Amino acid sequence: MTREQLAQRIAEVSLLRGEFTLRSGRKSNYYLDKYRFETQPEVLAELGKLFAAKVSPRVDRIAGAELGAVALAAATSLACGKPFVIVRNQKKDYGTATLIEGILNPGETVVIVEDVLTTGGQVLEAAKTLKDAGARIDRIIAVIDRQEGARANIESAGYVFESLFTTADLGVTK
Repeated sequence: MTREQLAQRIAEVSLLRGEFTLRSGRKSNYYLDKYRFETQPEVLAELGKLFAAKVSPRVDRIAGAELGAVALAAATSLACGKPFVIVRNQKKDYGTATLIEGILNPGETVVIVEDVLTTGGQVLEAAKTLKDAGARIDRIIAVIDRQEGARANIESAGYVFESLFTTADLGVTK
C-alpha cells in the first residue's frame, strides 16, 4: 500500500462529519475516529511499518499512551523488534499500581507513538510520566496532526515532533 493509498484508507474509514467536542475541549465539524482506522488490520500493519522506519538504533523502547496508542505501539514494536510500554492515564489501585506497564529501565530512550493530535495535551502528559520514570524521549510521532497547535506545544516543551500525515494529507477541509 502506498502512502497516498494509506492516507485515503484512513480518511475513508475514520473521517466523520458533524459537531464534535475534542479532548482539548475544542469544537470541530469533523472527527477522525482513531479506533476506526486502528482496528483495520491492513491499516494498523502499514502504520506500524511507517513508525518503525522512524525508530533509530539508539531507541530502546516504543511507548504508547492508553487507550488509543496501545495498538500503534504494539504494531510498531512488531515491525521494528523493539519492546514497548504502555503509559496509563492514571494509576490503577491494584496490582503494581504503576503508571507505566511493561519494562522501562531508567536511562532508556523511547519513541512515543500517538494517534491523532490537536493540541498535544495527552502526549505531553505521557512524556512527563516517562521522563519522571527516568526515560529519555527521542521523539514523539503521531499518525495525524490536525494542525491546531500540537506541533508548537510539543516543540516548545523541548521535544522533536513528527507526524505521518496531516489533515491536509487526508484531504480534510474544515
